[in-house]
Amino acid sequence: MAGQVAAVLQLKPGDEVGIALRDLHAGEALAPFPGVAATDIPFGHKVALVELRPGAAVHRFGQPIGSARQAIAAGAHVHLHNLGFETSMAGHAIGTRLSNAPLRQQAEIPSFDGIVRADGRVATRNYVGVLTSVNCSSLVARMIADHFRDPARLAPYPGVDGVVALTHKSGCSVADGSMSMSMLRRTLGGYARHPNFAGVLLVGLGCEDNQIDQLIDEQQLELGDELNKLVMQETGGTRTSIGRGIELVEAMLERAALAKRQPVPVSEIVVGLQCGGSDSFSGISANPALGAAVDRLVASGGTAILAETPEIYGAENLLLERAVTKDVGEKLLGLLDWWEEYTRNEPQGFDNNPSPGNKAGGLTTILEKSLGAVAKGGTTNLTDVIGYAQPLTTKGLVFMDSPGFDPMSATGQVASGANLIAFTTGRGSCFGCRPSPSIKLATNTAMFRRMEEDMDINCGAILDDEASIDEMGELVFGEMIATASGKPTKSELLGYGEDEFAPWHVNAWL
Repeated sequence: MAGQVAAVLQLKPGDEVGIALRDLHAGEALAPFPGVAATDIPFGHKVALVELRPGAAVHRFGQPIGSARQAIAAGAHVHLHNLGFETSMAGHAIGTRLSNAPLRQQAEIPSFDGIVRADGRVATRNYVGVLTSVNCSSLVARMIADHFRDPARLAPYPGVDGVVALTHKSGCSVADGSMSMSMLRRTLGGYARHPNFAGVLLVGLGCEDNQIDQLIDEQQLELGDELNKLVMQETGGTRTSIGRGIELVEAMLERAALAKRQPVPVSEIVVGLQCGGSDSFSGISANPALGAAVDRLVASGGTAILAETPEIYGAENLLLERAVTKDVGEKLLGLLDWWEEYTRNEPQGFDNNPSPGNKAGGLTTILEKSLGAVAKGGTTNLTDVIGYAQPLTTKGLVFMDSPGFDPMSATGQVASGANLIAFTTGRGSCFGCRPSPSIKLATNTAMFRRMEEDMDINCGAILDDEASIDEMGELVFGEMIATASGKPTKSELLGYGEDEFAPWHVNAWL
């Protein structure tokens, strides 16, 4: 009916379902489509636009998200009770849809105010870090960092963002050569050499499996002004170790305070792409807006790291089609094969991934969730696939293997070199990731207004017809540049970022 406000959004012509743009009551018109809601349909949830037979494929954005478990009448609520899947329904063609979008000319590449380290690495923040080799040294590490929480103790060191302790629950009962030990050491090595740390103190107990000297050797780290170690059993116990650690950090702070920001090209930005507390609008607003920003960054020579392997399942075709080589595509398929085997013991396999919050927000299957997650990577080509916390060797869009747990995934991205995190959320995730700042992107206006103290950008403007995806992508890209230049994010102002350090742990003994 002319002038009637839309109640349902169909994401692509031919999709059998639409998305409710507000809470719909039974009998309410499904404008602009014919028919009425057969039952109440919650905001963000799916409604059948046509009658569906049992076994019929259901599409969103033209991509399959599952099949009808039973007959579904037009106007019915489509969700957990009547939509499911057996396996990924995505194709596996490699390199069939490569982007030929041109890179920006050097003179057109924007700059940001970064910190250039002596070896040429570029930082977006200027921290001193206290890392632990094992859980047993966590208290000492935290007490060392806590000594500097008083602003008066940091005042003599202008330009230093703080001292952070990043602790974990592993480091012992983990065998050399195991997957967990390799990932733990890669993670700690990546953080120890991260440009956002002007200096790092490694704190260990002394008798742990993850020996600091072996960590240093395997990760090809070098002790010196920027990297020190402290072993409690050699230093003299808890209080003595804390005192010695404070002395070592103070020396690092003096050197860190010498760092100055200067203009550098945005090609030095490495952004980790995250989504958490996703809802049905994640793939409509915030994720594609972030993807548009990624396209701008990559065109300027920068790098984006997409991760969370279980959350591309069912949408892997959208990445495989853009893989620059057959080898890159096959590496991605290899990761999915590993995860299929790994999740066989899970009650619902891959489909155990959508959380209660995701489901309450309208997402039903992992195939549907993955469509939104992949959108964060934009339309650019996939240049490489790497293991968890492995160092980057290429620029452009890179995929890193990780679980779907946001802190664990972001920890790996930072270890791989991300000096910035962009995090989309529909339900309202609260998150930080020191030493890299985390920009929070809200998918809908209602949540943004409710949790504005945690959110940096409202991508709900897309749903409100106040901005296009491209316009919002430009805004997000601008926020990346401002944040990389030192603008504090909401999560930084709130103090998030230390508790979220969570190396991936896969081990038979625990």
